[in-house]
Amino acid sequence: MDLDDTAARLGVSVEDVERVHRLAGDRPSAPLPAKADAPAILQRLAVRPDDAAEIMAGWPDPGSPLWTPELRWLLDRSIALVRADLGGYGWLSPGPELPRERGPAWRHLYVYAYLALVDVATGYHRDHGIAADVTWVTLADLGRNLAVDRRMNREGWPVMQSWLTLHARGGLYELGRLQHHRGDTAINLHIPESGPLTPQAIDASLDQARAFFPRHFPDERYTAFSCGSWLLDPQLLEYLPEDSNIARFQRRFELEPYEEPEGLDPDVEALRFVFRSLTTPLDQLPRRTVLERAIADHLRAGRHWRWCRGSFPI
Repeated sequence: MDLDDTAARLGVSVEDVERVHRLAGDRPSAPLPAKADAPAILQRLAVRPDDAAEIMAGWPDPGSPLWTPELRWLLDRSIALVRADLGGYGWLSPGPELPRERGPAWRHLYVYAYLALVDVATGYHRDHGIAADVTWVTLADLGRNLAVDRRMNREGWPVMQSWLTLHARGGLYELGRLQHHRGDTAINLHIPESGPLTPQAIDASLDQARAFFPRHFPDERYTAFSCGSWLLDPQLLEYLPEDSNIARFQRRFELEPYEEPEGLDPDVEALRFVFRSLTTPLDQLPRRTVLERAIADHLRAGRHWRWCRGSFPI
């Protein structure tokens, strides 16, 4: 495999291709599910019919003209790259961002990689005694993220392709209202788009995690719950009522001294998660909720949001 030629044909940097080649090496990949079984699997992963139709239309059938040799190489090596880190919980990119306007094979290559890893992930869960309902609600974040990507006019998936390797490797579990991400000494909390952030729902999710991790990962010792998010920015309290769900969520955490995050723009993240748009002019953003008005008004005033990190004892 000529890596320079492969990079040119994929429209990505040689460094990106060399990274995949280095991390995947000659490690084993994993097969995709049978095409006949794919619709049922996609449904179980909460993939919407419009997204499922695109995925099936671009399926990597043998001899498909949609799948060039370099695309097939990248799919195979991306699967191997992620599989090689099974059980890992660090952030991991499965491969370079592709020019997805070239068609469904390009647009959904990392979806096919995820589908190939479903059996790997479910096997890891079984080996750790994790109940099937937790497994499938965790893995079904695929459908949620594909819907977000469609809503964002295809701006979302480059971020999500790394995020979803956490699910495929057994690094993250959805337990009630929150997603719980294994770490070194802290369980990192993530907040999916799945309903109100009520104190009762948060308490129930934390209680689940307190029982879940000692049971299924007895060799790991966690002393705190941690979260990094623009949702922890104290500036939000200038706009939100004291008894709002977000204000109550903030009060759980002791914040660390603020440091500007490297490679992450909190303004962009706030727009991404509140409005699911990075291109709508500020004066045209919807103003249906207190949070929407807060995010937009803060930015229109020339101010900026901050990405804050905090924790509290388990």
